[in-house]
Amino acid sequence: MPAVTVDDLTTLERLKTPGLGDQPRPVWQVTTAPQGYEGEGFPVRRAFAGIDLALLDPFIMMDQMGEVDYAPGEPKGTPWHPHRGFETVTYIIDGVFDHQDSHGGGGTITNGDTQWMTAGSGLLHIEAPPEWLVQKGGLFHGLQLWVNLPRDAKMNDPKYQDIGSRQVRLLTSPDAGALVRVIAGSVGGFDGPGSTFTDMTLLHATVEPGARLELPWNVDHNALVYVLNGEGTVGTDQRPIRMGQAAVLGPGDYVTLAAAPRQESRSPKLDVVVLGGKPIREPLAWAGPFVMNTKAEVLAAYEDFQKGRFGHIPA
Repeated sequence: MPAVTVDDLTTLERLKTPGLGDQPRPVWQVTTAPQGYEGEGFPVRRAFAGIDLALLDPFIMMDQMGEVDYAPGEPKGTPWHPHRGFETVTYIIDGVFDHQDSHGGGGTITNGDTQWMTAGSGLLHIEAPPEWLVQKGGLFHGLQLWVNLPRDAKMNDPKYQDIGSRQVRLLTSPDAGALVRVIAGSVGGFDGPGSTFTDMTLLHATVEPGARLELPWNVDHNALVYVLNGEGTVGTDQRPIRMGQAAVLGPGDYVTLAAAPRQESRSPKLDVVVLGGKPIREPLAWAGPFVMNTKAEVLAAYEDFQKGRFGHIPA
């Protein structure tokens, strides 16, 4: 799992330990992601399946794409498709993905890069491995997160931002037992590079076997943990958690994670995504690629798409 890393964690700025009176976030729920297929047939885990949308708010869903080692000719992506009313966040850990949309946004992301696409009022886009990767095959692993937009931002103009791996804020725990990559938001006063309409935080942490990580967390945000690789515990009551499982945490000042002393040789460390945001608390009408506030708005989105109002596929 390359993502972005450093040889010596002791060279990084360190998060502070929780202060006197700071409260740990309790674990409310642990779920296991079902497996399925998306797009043209690439394997995914539905990270937040089984979690009430009210507990996810402002997030809608998240897919773990892979981890899969493709043979030559096997890599797959998505066909052109529409979106309206939310943002897609695509984080690539291993492999390469190309993105293109009908508003001129796009690019290539690999090994720790993130694409942050604000669909807003609507666009068409495609995500696919480059042709050379299709021919060659190789490892592919990433995430796609859907972030809701508040009512007053749902019809904003589409926007696209590339967050390269070198832009990500790198931190470590007080004992240098964990690497924390802040992609968006703020952790312990350290800001990530992502620009978001919705107040939120997103990070990827790698915890060494037997190490513990205590993450300061915005008290106004909810908190979700998803395990990409390895196994360990979450919360001060040490609830077991492993690859493909998500944890919903209650209110508090910090998130507690620990990696099991022994890990599988294939996953030598505990890798987790931790995310949270300020709940929007607005009505949600979600159908396929459209996330709006009312059924009428969803029907209008389908009509606009059918009439070509989302733009056109580039030649």
